[in-house]
Amino acid sequence: MKTYQTDQIKNIALLGNSGSGKTILGEAMLFNGGVIERRGNIEGKNTASDYRPIEHENGNSIYSTVLYTEYMNKKLNILDTPGLDDFSGGAISSLFAADTALLLINAQNGVEVGTEIHFRHAEKVNKPMIIAINGLDHEKANFDKSLEMMKERLSTNLIIVQYPVNEGAGFNSVIDVLIMKMLRYGKEGGKAEIVDIPADQASKAAELHGALVEKAAESDESLMELFFANDTLSEEEIRKGIAKGILTRSLFPVFCISAKHNMGIDRLMEFIINEAPSITDMPAIKNNKGNEVKPNSSGPASVYVFKSSIEEHIGEINYFRVYSGKITENLDVVNTNNGTKERLSQLYVSAGKNRTRIPELHVGDIGAFVKLKNTKMDHTLNAAGNDWKIEGVKFPAPKYRTAIKAQSESNDEKLGEALNKIHLEDPTIIIEYSKELKQIIIHGQGEYHLNIMKWHLDNIYKIPTNFNPPKIPYRETITKSAQADYRHRKQSGGAGQFGEVHMIIEPYEAGSQELTMQKIGGKDVKLSVRGKDEIDLDWGGKLIYCNCIVGGSIDARFMPAILKGIMEKMEVGPLTGSYARDIRVYVYDGKMHPVDSNEISFRLAGRNAFSQAFKNASPKILEPIYDVEIMVPSDRMGDVISDLQGRRGMVIGMSSEKRFEVIKARVPLAEMNKYSTALSSVTGGRAIYTMKFSEYAQVPGDVQEAVIKAYTEEEEEE
Repeated sequence: MKTYQTDQIKNIALLGNSGSGKTILGEAMLFNGGVIERRGNIEGKNTASDYRPIEHENGNSIYSTVLYTEYMNKKLNILDTPGLDDFSGGAISSLFAADTALLLINAQNGVEVGTEIHFRHAEKVNKPMIIAINGLDHEKANFDKSLEMMKERLSTNLIIVQYPVNEGAGFNSVIDVLIMKMLRYGKEGGKAEIVDIPADQASKAAELHGALVEKAAESDESLMELFFANDTLSEEEIRKGIAKGILTRSLFPVFCISAKHNMGIDRLMEFIINEAPSITDMPAIKNNKGNEVKPNSSGPASVYVFKSSIEEHIGEINYFRVYSGKITENLDVVNTNNGTKERLSQLYVSAGKNRTRIPELHVGDIGAFVKLKNTKMDHTLNAAGNDWKIEGVKFPAPKYRTAIKAQSESNDEKLGEALNKIHLEDPTIIIEYSKELKQIIIHGQGEYHLNIMKWHLDNIYKIPTNFNPPKIPYRETITKSAQADYRHRKQSGGAGQFGEVHMIIEPYEAGSQELTMQKIGGKDVKLSVRGKDEIDLDWGGKLIYCNCIVGGSIDARFMPAILKGIMEKMEVGPLTGSYARDIRVYVYDGKMHPVDSNEISFRLAGRNAFSQAFKNASPKILEPIYDVEIMVPSDRMGDVISDLQGRRGMVIGMSSEKRFEVIKARVPLAEMNKYSTALSSVTGGRAIYTMKFSEYAQVPGDVQEAVIKAYTEEEEEE
């Protein structure tokens, strides 16, 4: 294939609810450009986009897919995205690499859950958008109802470019109010026959044309002056106004298509190529130094990898976009994320699993690398002259977690390798190897998301696994001061062991005053802090270790050993075996032996004295609390709040945002298990939420009793 210059390249991300026809639209675009010889279909499991076994089994897109086609002597890169919110990572990374979103609306169902979610994704990154109402050949297609729902749920900035003449089973014609012609298609679709608008449609077409002209004029001050002067605009002027309106998201042009029958696709492709923005129109992205990365064709080469995948018989493939300069085969570059050097020995453009080798790619283009050693998704590759990283894709925080375990311990190592590969392909799946919980915790976007991951482990990697409830990372602390002393003595021939430690512990809070006096055994004991270690614990909170030894009752060389023993018990609290935190310890007395005292003796004495004191200091369990923000349709807000209250959640604020109600709440992590599934059930899938760790807080008494009981039973079973 030929090499395309920057001004000959357009990049679009196909968005829409699952079943809206994105994959079939991609097929039609590839067919019309001559990249494929025949159009595939979902039932035949032979589309260019959905080529993976899991997509064949499920009948819908799971991963984003990179496609391209050639049309009107231009190149159109197409990023087909999954429609389900569980796989939103593919849509988000595709939006980053594209300049324009093409949102598909199912003409039968109008605006669906996935439609709203994808619209918000594009809105969040301020991406220009074109809308196509698809499936107008279906007997239940309803253009007007779809349009009404779009205005209600998406935006009022819609502008009709086309409307159907005969939607339904016999659909084959649309009126295009930009060119003021009727487009009529044959049974196989393809190229439209352009004819005059019928008399019975003339009035409606003229009215919509007038609205289009006004909207186009509003996008540009000079066009507005022309409009006022002439009361109309030429087609070229209208196109200019539409292009500017698309770029600023002040208008969303609406087209009519049947992807299944390849009707309306030719006109849609022509419009994208002529009016959709390119990389030179869009605001420049930023690098890690805060500077704009200008799309400079003659500058040093720089590419950003927005997607990685692993293909059978090939290995790792990295999909990238060129942001500066020109990429050529055998170019030497530096991966600025890890400092390693790479040679770009082979460049490809991709149409799904089919790849075509190409000698070079210019600014704005999308391609693929194979057989790179140290490069993966979210890495920047630079030729000499650039030393920065591109600030790349920002994925949403995970919303669902579960523990996973291989059914056979012999597969533990293989499971770790497979999970790392899965994360490479889908960065929204986060793997956490929790030493604290003694579990592998998998975080994802939803229950279905992680079930699909498990399918891959069971069927592709051949590692049978089980999902288990994830444990909660509780913390333990104390609520009052307590004293304890412990003598460690061991005589078994040869050198003995002896160490005695007396200590006081109390709760620690930032800014709290240290003890100076403590009543022990009816006597007041003065505490003089001779030395202090303030330890920021890896798991949060602090340990303050105070040396109050006077008179040399314990040699200073044994104080670190006592601290080591205390830290051992801080890692295994007595209530649930969880980490302890926020404790101040005073070692104020003890005894040693001139021959038998050593470090291990004082480590054991310190550990046991601390354990006894901890149990006497009214220990309490702390649980992680998360800030949860939910966007929900107003008619479902009451149900959502009621559900949150049943989860010990506390609503701390409510507001309205872009047609949705926003609920802010604080909820214990222990109550958020499978919340994504429950929220979808309560709201019909129309709500979305985010959650972020806030703090640790004391659990209620009844909950603490239940947690301790469950931990005790688990320990007895083991």
